[in-house]
Amino acid sequence: MDAAFTEEQHEIRRTLRELLLKRCGPDGGKAAVRTPPGYDQELWRELAGRLGLPGLALPAAYGGVGCGPTELALACEETGRAVLPSPLIATAALAAPLILALGSARQREGLLPALATGELTGTLVVPGGQLATALALTGPNDGGWAGGGRAGGIQARPADDGWRLYGEAGQVLAGHTAEVLVVAAHTGGYARSRTLLFLVRAAAADGPDGRRDDVLGIPGLLRTRQTALDETRAQARLELREIPAELLGEGDGDEAAVTAALAATGVVAAAALAAEAVGTADAALTRTVAYVKEREQFGRPIGSFQAVQHRLADLYVRLQAARSAAYYAAWSAGSNGSEVAGPDGAAEPGAAALALAQALETLRTVAAEAVQLHGGIGFTWEHEAQLYFKRAAGDELLLGPVHRLRARAAEEAGLFAGGAVQAGVGGGPGHSGPAAVRAPEAVDV
Repeated sequence: MDAAFTEEQHEIRRTLRELLLKRCGPDGGKAAVRTPPGYDQELWRELAGRLGLPGLALPAAYGGVGCGPTELALACEETGRAVLPSPLIATAALAAPLILALGSARQREGLLPALATGELTGTLVVPGGQLATALALTGPNDGGWAGGGRAGGIQARPADDGWRLYGEAGQVLAGHTAEVLVVAAHTGGYARSRTLLFLVRAAAADGPDGRRDDVLGIPGLLRTRQTALDETRAQARLELREIPAELLGEGDGDEAAVTAALAATGVVAAAALAAEAVGTADAALTRTVAYVKEREQFGRPIGSFQAVQHRLADLYVRLQAARSAAYYAAWSAGSNGSEVAGPDGAAEPGAAALALAQALETLRTVAAEAVQLHGGIGFTWEHEAQLYFKRAAGDELLLGPVHRLRARAAEEAGLFAGGAVQAGVGGGPGHSGPAAVRAPEAVDV
């Protein structure tokens, strides 16, 4: 197998990096997060229209680029390097894969092309802040995470013209601006409760001048942007009061299919988020290395001190290991039946969650060291180091904690079956770090 990237993959990385260097500086990012959408809409239209970013992993038949999770991960690595506020993860890694997997032909044809070109944005709405569990990253997504049919969560009931949803959800990524909501809700009452996915089209109709209304409201839907630790990762609280919705898919809905689709989406989302965390950590380390070369203490650059060099070398090793794990997870997610895939053709069990755990831990460590090595200026609001630190803390709050990601990965991989720990994996003898569950000698990405 060939572990090198293709020329097309290199081109995706180069083009996106050049564009973001020109258009997305730290000051521009800070200004963008303070706008009502929470991101630069003009830049997003350019990324979506010119580069097809949200459609990278969508088939060409639905207006996508026709690539896969590896290309999406490479794009996320570059957006993470710029700490770019955007609806990319919510649209391309959460909403679009679920519509592609479960949607009817009409739903796919009506929504995916618009999502691929950035005309519409989407997100996944999960009640109770249980996004990681719903995606089977920190626990089995058996439906209990959605409320179990009890009070709370989101309930769905049939109506003459479709379905009605009632409930609330917090910590919804890009939930205050997304025009396509994929909502996880319970239906069937308490005794026969089951979790299904529903579509809510929150975009207002086009006005007479052809422009889309920015209010994006429908009766009964209240969306409030929440104050988040990481401003670049906008989140919202949604209240649904008997709002109209349609079932995602055909027929009466299949809970087993929904569970499987959410788990598969979790694999892609974890790989994309791991790559994004690696990009952010790389930017933090690069900026720190440049700073210690210039900052002088006792008449010499602080980077010339061996203690500082050792700390930076350790960070570099951590970063490269996390990058390798993220690439492997992305490639495994798109392997479709290769020797690293599971018996059903899915990605290798646990690889994505383990890669995400390692990437989040690496970003947290690199960001903390960046703050320390920048000295007094690293603690200020004006410096970029705070962006890296908040991204690390915010992502772990959203999709962690790290120890639960690792525990779930071990459970999926069967590492503790029969009470035995496999040598070289986990915390046992021969353990060389939290890399992928099974690392081949070469990976064709």
